[in-house]
Amino acid sequence: MKQRTWHAPDVPLLPYTGWVFVSKKIGRLLNWLQVLSALACVALSVTRLWNNQDFDEAKNMRPALLLFYALALLEASLFLLEKAYWTWKMSVCRLLDQVSAECELGPYGLVSLKRFFYDAYSQCIDGSIFDGIKMDLVTFAEDLILSDFLDEQLIGVRILQQLATSKGSARDTLRKLGTNPRSIERAVEMLNWKRHEEEEVRKCAAEVVSKLAGKRQNALRVSGIPGAIESVMSLLYTGRGPPTSVDHPLGAVAAAAVPDRMYDYLQYNLLGLHILKKLARDHDNCGKIGNARGLLAKIVEFTHVSPTLLLNPSASDSQVRSVKRALQVIKMLVYTTGATGKALRRDVAENVFTVSNLRGVLQHGHQRMELQKLAMDVLTGMAMDERAKETIVGTGGVVKLLLSIFFNAGECELGNEAGEALAMLALESEASCAAILKRADVLDQLASALDAHDARCLNAMRVLRNLCAYSGEEHRTRLSEVTKAMPTVLGATMTGRDKILEVSVGLTTQICRFIDVDQFTAELRRAGLDERAYVERLVGILRQYRRLLEAIAETTSEVECYHVFSGSVPIGKHRENFSAIVDTALQLLAAGDAAGAGGGESVS
Repeated sequence: MKQRTWHAPDVPLLPYTGWVFVSKKIGRLLNWLQVLSALACVALSVTRLWNNQDFDEAKNMRPALLLFYALALLEASLFLLEKAYWTWKMSVCRLLDQVSAECELGPYGLVSLKRFFYDAYSQCIDGSIFDGIKMDLVTFAEDLILSDFLDEQLIGVRILQQLATSKGSARDTLRKLGTNPRSIERAVEMLNWKRHEEEEVRKCAAEVVSKLAGKRQNALRVSGIPGAIESVMSLLYTGRGPPTSVDHPLGAVAAAAVPDRMYDYLQYNLLGLHILKKLARDHDNCGKIGNARGLLAKIVEFTHVSPTLLLNPSASDSQVRSVKRALQVIKMLVYTTGATGKALRRDVAENVFTVSNLRGVLQHGHQRMELQKLAMDVLTGMAMDERAKETIVGTGGVVKLLLSIFFNAGECELGNEAGEALAMLALESEASCAAILKRADVLDQLASALDAHDARCLNAMRVLRNLCAYSGEEHRTRLSEVTKAMPTVLGATMTGRDKILEVSVGLTTQICRFIDVDQFTAELRRAGLDERAYVERLVGILRQYRRLLEAIAETTSEVECYHVFSGSVPIGKHRENFSAIVDTALQLLAAGDAAGAGGGESVS
């Protein structure tokens, strides 16, 4: 369909005159007339000055004519010199190309710069010369995007996109743009424009908004605009319905009948997910993303990926990136702190496709380890919620896949992620422990992992401790096999530090539920440890942290009674009262000190 618009240089000055009176050609004609008149002035002035004997001999006539023709010659010469200089700079030296390259304005830099200099010249003519001098490209672009004409909006948003993505000018551009609410609102509004002729405007605006959202203060300004999250959500449209645009000033006109298949939705999906990822860095924005109707489901939809794509090493990078960014956004949402995070974890878990999509990534993503890591991070974050744990355990194959990755992962970091997810699932969850114990060799594999000198050992201890602590009574007989790992755990208690020491002591106390005193003594001997040396090690640990224990005993609150915290929201309360445990430890220390002072054995 032919557009009822004119390109400015092609506008006819008189009707029904064809190409003769087109403004562009009239402009060239006037330009050449200026040059010809200047040449004629130079020729006439030189001729008259050469034949100065013909001047009238009247008083002062000769000096006056000499001065007049000399000034006329000087004026015309200066004009021609200026014309030649600028022709040389523009046509030969290509000044505008140099400026465009220095400003990194891209392939459309010449059009933008010509328009900028024309506007600056108009400012100087209409107002003061200082008005033109004060103009800069960012202000110029902001004025253009607020225009009602699509070609001007396109020039303006192109300039902003190039300046915002350029290393040299991005910082100043984003600072200046971020302080102009009208410009931010228009850029966000452009995200909703879906007509095909507005495609480039929308893409450039999305890139500008993604750069703005990279700075926390600007991200708050973007999210503070009413409907901003919904505008970003419009970028996640995948072409399954007819897009419409009513937000553009001229958008009431029906969109051109162009097939949707010609519209590149994937690039907008990537930009939309990128913007959401940057907005999700702020706690309040996470709440807004969760409250936006249908947005969470749309993000989860992008985590669905076919096995063919995951198993194909030469698959489209854009498709893989869309899955990766969706997983990153969900990860940030489920790790949100406080009551907002608690609600988001439940909302994510309540989506029936979330865990099944994550299972698909774990099952087929062997060649996409970064996707598997993100999927396991999401599962770990979701496992902080009891309902989410039930959903994960109730989705067939997830726990089995996590165990397989933990035991068989060639990549150490990948195995660590799986171990953390399993440990969080087993925490305070009998159903999760039962799901883990369904694997026949799980206890043997966990015991073997204790010999590893890396984070796998730490996570294996955590999983074993949680299995011993929270499994049902029906698994007690089977869990007695954990006693085989007792020598390794005792050795870790003697030599370990920090986290390893903490979890090894905790695992030892749980294993002791399945053995008696004689068996414990036998396990000490198997580990090559003396009973006295082991007890002294435990007492030494208590004495090392005695002051901390005394301080905690005096200031104990509800804070110490929980396993995990999400901001100020506690997750997983200890089954035993923490203050009672601290008092018991102090009593044992006091009894040991009294026995030592009485001349007896300090440890019995």
